[in-house]
Amino acid sequence: MSNNMHEIDFPSASYEEWKETAIKSLKGKPFESLFTKTIEGVTIQPLYTQQMLVEKLGDQLEKQVNTIRALNSTKSVQAAQTIYAENTKEFFDKIKDSVNRGNGYITIDSRILEWDEEALTQLANYLIEYPFKLIVHENKILNVFSKIQESDRVKVRGFVLTKEAITLDDFPMVRTFAANTVPYHNDGAHIVQELALALAQAAKYAEKSESFESFANKFFVNFAIDTYFFQEIAKLRAFKVLWKAFATAYNAEAVPVPVLVETSLRSFSKYDIYVNLLRAGNEAFAALIGGADAITVHPYDVLTKPTEQSVRIARNVVLVLKEESFVDDVLDPAGGSYFIETLTAEYVEKAWELFLQIQEAGGIDEFEKSGKLQSAIEEVYKERIRQVETRKHSLIGTNIYANPADLLQTETNPLYKDIKRLAIPFEMLREQYSQVNPKIGILTYGKLKDFKPRADFVEGFFATAGVVPVESGEIESIEEAKNWLQQTDADYVVIAATNDQTKEIVPVLLESRKEGLILDVAGKFPEEETDWLSQGLNGFIFAGQNIVEKLTALLESLKGVQQQ
Repeated sequence: MSNNMHEIDFPSASYEEWKETAIKSLKGKPFESLFTKTIEGVTIQPLYTQQMLVEKLGDQLEKQVNTIRALNSTKSVQAAQTIYAENTKEFFDKIKDSVNRGNGYITIDSRILEWDEEALTQLANYLIEYPFKLIVHENKILNVFSKIQESDRVKVRGFVLTKEAITLDDFPMVRTFAANTVPYHNDGAHIVQELALALAQAAKYAEKSESFESFANKFFVNFAIDTYFFQEIAKLRAFKVLWKAFATAYNAEAVPVPVLVETSLRSFSKYDIYVNLLRAGNEAFAALIGGADAITVHPYDVLTKPTEQSVRIARNVVLVLKEESFVDDVLDPAGGSYFIETLTAEYVEKAWELFLQIQEAGGIDEFEKSGKLQSAIEEVYKERIRQVETRKHSLIGTNIYANPADLLQTETNPLYKDIKRLAIPFEMLREQYSQVNPKIGILTYGKLKDFKPRADFVEGFFATAGVVPVESGEIESIEEAKNWLQQTDADYVVIAATNDQTKEIVPVLLESRKEGLILDVAGKFPEEETDWLSQGLNGFIFAGQNIVEKLTALLESLKGVQQQ
């Protein structure tokens, strides 16, 4: 046998052969259980093949790939690190430092400072020399452009994000028509909505411009990138396909449009903050592969108060990914992936359909005035919250693998306090439980190997509220279990045992439990539920349950017990 891998041929397997093997390994579960329906209504399959891709796209596949590759705006991605400071001197010192350490775009949120004349004059000097991304919440900062001499204005390169587009005369290299989908993203919008809203904003600006060309030369898009790695890659690729279709609808040629991105904050948590770094790194890498031109990585502690260390790490995320992965040297690195090409096409189809609906409603302004936009995004947000509270979507360190020892950071960065973060219900829950400080126990019945899975689940369940339950240890007789319940100082106890053991001991323990003790069972017992509840059982803890609803209701009961 040859040791040369180049000379070894592996037999290819058909989709049907793979499916047959998968069904066997599912051990009775339906094959359809491997399919995942996303919040956008797209069904993600367990396997994609070349044949499936060709059948779906046909001749459109080559057009899709060519469009994406032709519409790259820049040859290399840049870091666009936000500058944080508490005073003017610190702010300008940090601008210098960030540029010297690899920041490609100085990124400024106008709310960071009070912009007096001196600060505006200083800032003007930097805007002449360095590319920038200016996020405008206070219009006073726009006076900086009047501080720039006419002879220097052709040198100024950057992007201005305002709620309503502005026109800057004599600044040909400054783009001011922003399709900024980040506010919608922060309210909960999904990928299809973001893409459609980007086009709807573009249509608003295009219709008010003298020509499509003059509009396109001032246009750019600003996306937030979430933790859904492959979907976010497809989102950025899909935008370029949609942009070409949009330009074609105006009988114009599609020119490359800069794609600016920032890592999403809606999945950030004030607990286990270093997980935020992992989230941001994942999102930045998706943006890099998807073809972003500039990436802003939010520091892991940005929800409270960014430090020099966290800001440096955030900036270096982009620099390391860019220099070490070599993805930046590849044109459309995701191109040709059966999965991502299919996903890209599905996003294009769904987003274009939604965009047309918005236009038929009178455009984005009318669509927003009607309340339909807010209603649609609110519906998606509620579904996101439901998925997090039931652990259908994991927030590591928050709704799963939570560390009870983590302390909630009480300080809040005012720049990001209004984002509808998914971790907020759990942060509130932990704060409420810390105030009540209830005593919670787990009655572990039987041998360790029997009760451990359920005991571990219950511990993880309560860890999301910052509570560490006290376990009874191995209890192997009903009399011992009754005695432990009588002696424990816990306000609330969960019984963790096998199904058969639970059915055996629960009726006896309900009869002998001491007054005021709240008793729950780990697991689902639909046949016994009504009977046990009528005998005084408080309820059940099980997988798929809404954690926040369960723990909130329990907290109210615990307050009542403590007041007795």
